[in-house]
Amino acid sequence: MDTITGTIERITFYSDETGYTVLRIKPDQKQYTAQARDGTITVVGIMPELGEGENVQFSGQWIDDAKYGRQFRVETVTPIQPTSKDGILRYLSSGIVKGIGEATARKIVDHFGEETIDILNHHPERLEEVHSLKKGLAGKLARAWSENVNIRQTMIFLQQYGVSSRMATRIYNHFGAQTIDRVKKDPYELADEVYGIGFIKADQIAQKMGVELDARERLRAGIYYALNKLAGDGHVFAPRPLLLETACELLKIDTDNQHHLSAILDVQLTTGKLVADDINLQGEKIDAIYHAAYFNAETGSAQLLRRLINTPSQITGDFADVAWPSYLADLAKSNQVSLSEQQQSAVKIALSSKVSILTGGPGTGKTTTLQMVINALLQENYPFALASPTGRAAKRLQEATGQEATTIHRLLGYSPSEGGFERDEDQPLDISFLIVDEASMLDLFLFHHLLKALKPDTHLMLVGDVDQLPSVGAGNVLRDLIDSHLIKVTRLELIFRQSEDSHIVVNAHRINQGEMPFMDNQSRDFFFFGAQDAAIAGDLVVDIVRNRLPRKYQELTGIDLDPVRDIQVISPMYRGTAGVHALNEALQATLNPNRNHRQAEQKLGGRVFRIGDKVMQTRNNYEKGVFNGDIGFIQSIDDNENLIYVLIDNNNIEYDYTEAAEDLIHAYCISTHRSQGSEYPVIVMPLLGQHYMMLQRNLLYTAITRAKRMVVLVGERKAVGMAVNNNKVSKRFTGLVQRLTKKRA
Repeated sequence: MDTITGTIERITFYSDETGYTVLRIKPDQKQYTAQARDGTITVVGIMPELGEGENVQFSGQWIDDAKYGRQFRVETVTPIQPTSKDGILRYLSSGIVKGIGEATARKIVDHFGEETIDILNHHPERLEEVHSLKKGLAGKLARAWSENVNIRQTMIFLQQYGVSSRMATRIYNHFGAQTIDRVKKDPYELADEVYGIGFIKADQIAQKMGVELDARERLRAGIYYALNKLAGDGHVFAPRPLLLETACELLKIDTDNQHHLSAILDVQLTTGKLVADDINLQGEKIDAIYHAAYFNAETGSAQLLRRLINTPSQITGDFADVAWPSYLADLAKSNQVSLSEQQQSAVKIALSSKVSILTGGPGTGKTTTLQMVINALLQENYPFALASPTGRAAKRLQEATGQEATTIHRLLGYSPSEGGFERDEDQPLDISFLIVDEASMLDLFLFHHLLKALKPDTHLMLVGDVDQLPSVGAGNVLRDLIDSHLIKVTRLELIFRQSEDSHIVVNAHRINQGEMPFMDNQSRDFFFFGAQDAAIAGDLVVDIVRNRLPRKYQELTGIDLDPVRDIQVISPMYRGTAGVHALNEALQATLNPNRNHRQAEQKLGGRVFRIGDKVMQTRNNYEKGVFNGDIGFIQSIDDNENLIYVLIDNNNIEYDYTEAAEDLIHAYCISTHRSQGSEYPVIVMPLLGQHYMMLQRNLLYTAITRAKRMVVLVGERKAVGMAVNNNKVSKRFTGLVQRLTKKRA
């Protein structure tokens, strides 16, 4: 890391919200090749608010910006207090402290001279001695200076422990003037309370502060870290031995310390932040440890669902004596469709049961069945709503049914500022029937909030493919509900949508049944390219996307295929030469190169964002109207305002650089989990033996069922076989089935 020291000549840009700054400094002594004609250097990055004339030391690295040339990008900032009278005057005149302009600064410096900074720091009440100040101004200036000093001291304090200016600003915004005291007392509170700081970063800070590896506060934080890590793997609770073992592993401490961890765990259980319960899984009694929020969500979901099932409704009453054969025949005839016996049964169950599930693979008629349920609700004038866990899935649902559909978050009135839902037990949804599509993506927390917003007499129909990957969040809701045998389930098995030369649907079902897919390249929509080496496979994926696929697709269909917009690469893993990260870099370089540095680009969070890039939103942002998984294209980059504009669904969404670094990733290649709920014209997927940890049947099945027109697999046949034969779905520790089937739930 390089270091430069200099005096700030001018501040070109400063963001109050993010701290992103562009300024020019005149360096002390040393000459740099990056200096402009006036002898200044451009410095950029996230910093505390600085003032012109201030002497500052910057640590960071030199970068070559395509548009602005050589610049210094800041990692840490250390203000150096001026000591000369002229330096102090210029510093105070810079506007760094609100209320002190040039005239006021001169009055203060004329009175206190070179002692001014010391007076302001230690005896601000002495500003009253400056009689030429307006009445009441001295007190305001003293308070403003104190706040400014707090911010700067906090920045310097945190930066010495490796905290970036951006993160230091976020920490100060959360803890305020108490930041230093709070962090000194327990640095692990950063992981508990500040968004974006996990245990690892808090632990690094703690180690630099000299906190012992077996310190009580570290062990406490390690227990929560382990529990959160297991929740990230989908577990609602952790068996006590697994939790302690995982905590030891993550904390890198000897297992002999488990008794210390166990004692600290017991203390946390007494506080109520963690909850212990006995769970019986397949005849084995487990000492389950829950985070209180997960325990409340699981027990609450079971109670609300049982109430929902047992409460009669107007719909069940209206359909109690209906002649189903003739009713279903008339419904199908009026909508010009033919329904199989299973589809008819599903419609009947949905209308006559308070809670029902419709599942099945691709091409089995889920959408047609769902449409018949909707048509019956329209025909009988029952108010209903359609929702999905993600914006992409809601959009597909609306296109498929012709009815308005929304995300569950939007349906429930999620408030980003308050972090809660408007719709709940006190203000439930005013509907008689709710249909949730892509229900395999439902995690426990979202399901609980959904149930709280339903009146007891509302019908709930869940539609989804239970054989796909489970939710990203903790829980396995759809499978647990099916396994409880408490809810009426229809599994559609007859395949309607297929043709002799089409293998996508048939191969999806073959994979789901444990059979190898047809990979003889004799169909028009399913192809396999062999590659034994990961690097060769990665290069082959790029060549297929850039050249071979568009050419082949044109030959087969006469339709042009856009390599960026129509082809989605999906990889089982993030790392490796055929992983998400490496393929994104390779595909960006091939599909959207910056020839002769003519395109605007900006490096943020270790990634280069360029005009024309295909990017994905990684979290729901209701203020911007964009959602986790939304894909867009960078339209413009404004270095003056530090903004990136992304076109998502015909809306030009504005991101400042900090938001872009945190919320956007490249989407030339995505993970299988991130593809859930979406459909793409063509998918290309590398499968190699080195992916063995992720080679599971439901992962391959999920990826293939994302394609509407064509699938291309690249890699090793044995890797495909490994995935097909591995039906050991990663076990998730949940207690929902037990709570649904026992009266104590």
